[in-house]
Amino acid sequence: MSEQPQHTSSSTVPGATRDIADVAAVEVITTAAVHLMSAAAVKCGLSEDVDGVPGSAYLDLDEARKLITALAALVTASAPDLGNQHARSLRDGLRSLQLAFREASPYPDALGDGPGEKLTGPVS
Repeated sequence: MSEQPQHTSSSTVPGATRDIADVAAVEVITTAAVHLMSAAAVKCGLSEDVDGVPGSAYLDLDEARKLITALAALVTASAPDLGNQHARSLRDGLRSLQLAFREASPYPDALGDGPGEKLTGPVS
């Protein structure tokens, strides 16, 4: 007796897989970018004071550099597929983070050497 291939119906697909299948790529990319932005903002010391702990207590420029560079790569690579409205918002957020990083740094990088600037060009 030969086995018949089994077809998976949507009712047998795990919930998370089914849910992610319904999400447009633009939304997944944008969500990832927002997570990178949020983490980078905290690491640049831009978070609000919470329970008496100042946002600057979370300042970690080494971590911020990594996050901003990853964000720049994601935004640069995906911009042609995102459409102008989404890409413009992400580029604006990225630029703001690059400037915040420069401002938070006690020894700012030379123009073009800041986080992600090799991908976006110099930010000043």
